[in-house]
Amino acid sequence: MKKILRRVIVLIFVLFILFSNNFTVFAEEEKIYLGGISAGFSINEKGAEVVGICDVITENGIISPAKDSKLLTGDVIVSIGDVYTDSAKDIAVAIKDGIKQTIIIERGKETLVKDITPVKDINGEYKIGVFIRDNINGIGTITYIKGNKFAALGHPVLRSDGSLMRINGGDIYKCSVSGCIKGVRGKAGELKGVFVGKKNCGIIERNELTGVYGSLNSDFNFENLKEIEVGEGKPGDAVIYSTVSGEEVKEYKISIIKIDNYNNMNKNFVVKITDEELIGITGGIVQGMSGSPIVQDGKLVGAITHVFINDPTRGFAVSINKMLNN
Repeated sequence: MKKILRRVIVLIFVLFILFSNNFTVFAEEEKIYLGGISAGFSINEKGAEVVGICDVITENGIISPAKDSKLLTGDVIVSIGDVYTDSAKDIAVAIKDGIKQTIIIERGKETLVKDITPVKDINGEYKIGVFIRDNINGIGTITYIKGNKFAALGHPVLRSDGSLMRINGGDIYKCSVSGCIKGVRGKAGELKGVFVGKKNCGIIERNELTGVYGSLNSDFNFENLKEIEVGEGKPGDAVIYSTVSGEEVKEYKISIIKIDNYNNMNKNFVVKITDEELIGITGGIVQGMSGSPIVQDGKLVGAITHVFINDPTRGFAVSINKMLNN
């Protein structure tokens, strides 16, 4: 009886190990789908970034509490009193009583603590004399989808001072490209687009050096997406997938000119657009194409990140493995 019991225990243990290993393999081999889809991004910044300082017209003349407290454009207001501020609305709530309060701001890598006293304008509302950027809206390209997760852009969203923007969530929407300002030597071009529908198709969770990451809604349509393997880029011919008109993802020819896998940022490849159709539409790489996936020998190897201002047909790309590791 004891021998039978021991054998049963051993069998259960072996089955547990096999099941665990199979589960691990299944999790690691989650399918990756090729992107190239144009998407609209609405990103909420953590903290309220000051994009302008202004005067407040009061019954006692023109006053600017922000100037008096030596606030500057580019400062990020973290809190006023005991209210954390991520928007102009939060600031309005924090100063509604019109009393002198402590204001905490981030200026580059510094955290500064100051006092500020709101003043009442001629409409009877308390103001401190700042213009605030509540969120960032724009279009970009989804690089890949893995499970219900997506990765896009291939590069981070930055503050006006060039530092990494700390985000407080956001939404991603379907987007239709309605036009393009062509890139020319000395000036980057830009895709123009409109968000399709009022309902988002996913949420934005992280802003990293290698792109923007998030989750798609459960009703996202995967039917037209192509499953793809991951590979390593090498110098030679390749293609990108991008949307430069409407909602149609198309393939365009490029050449990978140089590889630098030791670059810690998002500039692992130098690429050149060789597709005459794409050059005719966009002039090369333009804003909004960031995140366009690069496929070589049938495998996903990278994503477009930056354009060379002096030659819009050339630019940088990030290795797909850098994106996946984030």
